[in-house]
Amino acid sequence: MNRWKVGILLFDDVEVLDFAGPFEVFAVTTAEQEQGETYSPFEVTTISEDGRMVTARNGLKVMPDYSFESAPPYDLLVIPGGMGTRSLVKNKTVIDWIGNRFGEVQWMTSVCTGAFLLAEAGLLDGKRATTHWASIERMRDTYPAVKVEEGVKFVDEDRIVSSAGISAGIHMAFHMVVRLLGKEVAKETARTMEYDIDLDYFES
Repeated sequence: MNRWKVGILLFDDVEVLDFAGPFEVFAVTTAEQEQGETYSPFEVTTISEDGRMVTARNGLKVMPDYSFESAPPYDLLVIPGGMGTRSLVKNKTVIDWIGNRFGEVQWMTSVCTGAFLLAEAGLLDGKRATTHWASIERMRDTYPAVKVEEGVKFVDEDRIVSSAGISAGIHMAFHMVVRLLGKEVAKETARTMEYDIDLDYFES
């Protein structure tokens, strides 16, 4: 029975769907054990720098499960975007945490301008990546070592998967479900969510 711990970073002015979309996909996914019983393959929790309540875009208040200090080991991390990333790229504590955690997790993912945080940590140098369409040129100018792609929902670089803006984070999460559990599980997750998605776009 495969089970993975998923951590989602939260911060002030984080874009709501950037974190809530992947949270929903991973949280509602179920798979079958050999005995035919279903189980939840993903344990999803949230983290902020100090563990205190954050105010997401448009005033949504969210209470994280952990601080950087108390957060457990993770298999997969989701780094969302939003206007808050513009100041967060200058936060050495956050950037160092992302860089250090990359050495511990199996996969690091980003949504929207969360890719800027990965780039600031040096994780995207020499790699392909994407971000929100409105931030493509800014990313190219700011991080010339990153091979920025546009017109795609996500870019898979094995241990790092970046996705485009906001709702594209849902595609990224489904991509990870397909990678880890296969298309049939992903199809059932989409059915549970009543979410229309062409899974033929994905490779398992």
